[in-house]
Amino acid sequence: QVQLVESGGGLVQAGGSLTLSCAPRGSVLGVRPMGWYRRAPGKQRELVAIITDGGELKYSDSVKGRFTVSRDAAKNTVNLRMNSLKPEDTALYICYAQGGSFYLDEYWGQGTQVTVSS
Repeated sequence: QVQLVESGGGLVQAGGSLTLSCAPRGSVLGVRPMGWYRRAPGKQRELVAIITDGGELKYSDSVKGRFTVSRDAAKNTVNLRMNSLKPEDTALYICYAQGGSFYLDEYWGQGTQVTVSS
């Protein structure tokens, strides 16, 4: 059973910054974190930022220019730097990973809470 370890969430004032990190517990071989989704209260899970197989960075329009996703291959970790946070960014941020043969298996973290106050 794969467990994704997420960290970095917290309470921050509008305009502040946070950095989220995600890695398989114990650096499990064959599982690679790809990026981040989020689920706000009363809403469905939505894509925030992801790194494609070709290394392209893709972002939700609502976070472009403010968030930066990156991968540390040596640590098998994906990070999300969030700047200029807004109250509407408040959500449970959920790490997404792929694994298994041909990376057909999908894995989801438990999420780390980000709360942005006005």
